[in-house]
Amino acid sequence: MKCPKCGGEIAFYDLKPNCKHCGVNIMYYTQNDGLMRDAKRTELESAVARMVVARIKAQFIGGKLQIMRMIIVLLGVCALLVPFASVKYSVPFFDGSFSAGLIGIITGFTGGTIMKMPAFLGSTLFGQHTTLIFVAFILIIVCFLIDLIIFCAYALGFMNLTKSARVMKNWALAGAIISIFVQAAVVVLNFLSKDSATSQFKMGFGALVCLAAYLIVYFINKAILNKGIEPVYRENDLKRKEMLKKVRAGEVDIDTLPLPVYESEEEKEERLKALREALKVEEEGKEL
Repeated sequence: MKCPKCGGEIAFYDLKPNCKHCGVNIMYYTQNDGLMRDAKRTELESAVARMVVARIKAQFIGGKLQIMRMIIVLLGVCALLVPFASVKYSVPFFDGSFSAGLIGIITGFTGGTIMKMPAFLGSTLFGQHTTLIFVAFILIIVCFLIDLIIFCAYALGFMNLTKSARVMKNWALAGAIISIFVQAAVVVLNFLSKDSATSQFKMGFGALVCLAAYLIVYFINKAILNKGIEPVYRENDLKRKEMLKKVRAGEVDIDTLPLPVYESEEEKEERLKALREALKVEEEGKEL
């Protein structure tokens, strides 16, 4: 092997901690290089972590619009729990009911009511009403999928703030249109059920709640896009990120970089202040 400092040859059976040519302690000499290398890498990697945190803050709590958006997105999911409409069939020897809403769909599947819907669709008594309820069910499921897309775009939005806001705005508009169709189906069903002797219909306001939530999400994201949503990065963090990419790609040898790799005047002042405090503590310890 060779000495890391002077390059002198050291025999494999020479177990002395110091180089016989220059006298340097081989272990501590290489350890110091390793610590320097780790310090540089930590500086670069910490910058990337701070940038992620900055984007998360900008996405969720970066301003009043972002905080309001967070509340409305969650309320938009909860809005599907509000019944859109309900219908109850009543004939001799049979009673049945459907509730158009997320809870109604879940209970319909678990209770087996949804499985009876094909028979109701072919019925001369219930077919017309059941068709509209079935359409409402399908549209509610579509609204749920849209809510899921919006929520995922919101939760993962810190990866690309502008693209996230644009996706949420477009899908919120689609959800608002679907909510209008659901409400139209409910109104038509209410009109057809007025003179029915076999069914009792009750209108809900779930579609209107969803419509309001979608429109608020649409206009909030539109306002955010117009205003611009930019994370606040620490000075030189963008440079550190680019340098880390070059180090990982092998374009730059980390041993050739200075320590600190990048340093602003503010960071330099903080480092010198910490160093002065450490020296002061050390001197006070010696006096004692």
